[in-house]
Amino acid sequence: MNKMSWPGKIGVNLLAWLVSILMFFPIFWLILSSFKTNALAAAREPAFIFSPTMASYVNALVNSNYWHYALNSVYTAVGSTLLCVVLGVPAAYSMAFRRSKRTDFTLLWMLSTKMLPAVGVLVPIYIVYKNLHLLDSALGLTLIYTAMNLPIVVWLLYTYFKDVPGEILEAAEIDGASLVDNIVRIVTPLALPGIISTGLLAIVLAWNEAFWAINITNVHGATLSVFVSGFKSARGQFWANMSAASTLSVLPILVAGWFTQRQLVRGLTFGAVK
Repeated sequence: MNKMSWPGKIGVNLLAWLVSILMFFPIFWLILSSFKTNALAAAREPAFIFSPTMASYVNALVNSNYWHYALNSVYTAVGSTLLCVVLGVPAAYSMAFRRSKRTDFTLLWMLSTKMLPAVGVLVPIYIVYKNLHLLDSALGLTLIYTAMNLPIVVWLLYTYFKDVPGEILEAAEIDGASLVDNIVRIVTPLALPGIISTGLLAIVLAWNEAFWAINITNVHGATLSVFVSGFKSARGQFWANMSAASTLSVLPILVAGWFTQRQLVRGLTFGAVK
C-alpha cells in the first residue's frame, strides 16, 4: 500500500478541520447567542465581542420549569428505547435465524413505514389518543416513539444478529437450549455492542423528536422540544432565551454521546471485520 505524501496528509488534515469547523459552528453560535441579550442576539450584525449575561439561563431554569420538561424527555426517550429493544430483539432474532419466504418483504414493509409523513397520520392518532385519554401524557408519547423507532431498531439488530454464526445456536439446541436460552444467553451477549449502539441511536432519535411532542402534548407530558418552542410567541422570537433553552436541551444528549462514543463506534463497526 502506497503511503500518502506529506502534502497530501496536510491537505487531508486541513479538509478534516474545515469540515469539523463547519459542522461545529452552529453549535458554537447557539451557545454564544445564549449569553447575549435578546436585542443583541436578534441584531442584524453578528457580535462576537460583548458583555456576557446569564439572564437567559436564569429565565430558562428558574422561570420556565426546565426540569419538568427534562424529566419527561428522559422518561420518554429511555422508556421508548427499552420497549424497542425488548420488542426488537426477539423480532430480529426470528428474522435472522428463522427466516421464511416473507421475511424480506416484512423487513421492507417495516422500513417503508418510515417513509410515511408523520402529519399524514396525525389526525387518526390524535382521535385515538383522545378516546384513550393519552393526550398530553408521557406514556402516550413513549408509545408513539416506540412505534416510530421500532422499525429502525429491528433493522439494525437484524444486521447484527446475522453476523452471529448459526452453528453456535445449533450446537446449543443439541445441548438442550430453549429459544429463550438462545436469545438471552447466546445471541444477546455476542451481539451486545450492536444492541448498545442501537439503543443509543434510539435514545437520540426520541430525544430530538419534536413533531409529536408539540402536537399531542402541552404541559403534563411535554418534553424539551415543547420547552424550546415555548420561547416563540406572538410578540416574536426571543433569540437569546431560545438559544439558552436549546443549549440546555441538547447538552444532556451531547454529554451522553461524548461518554458513550466508544460503545457507539464499537457497535456500528460490529461484524465489519471478519
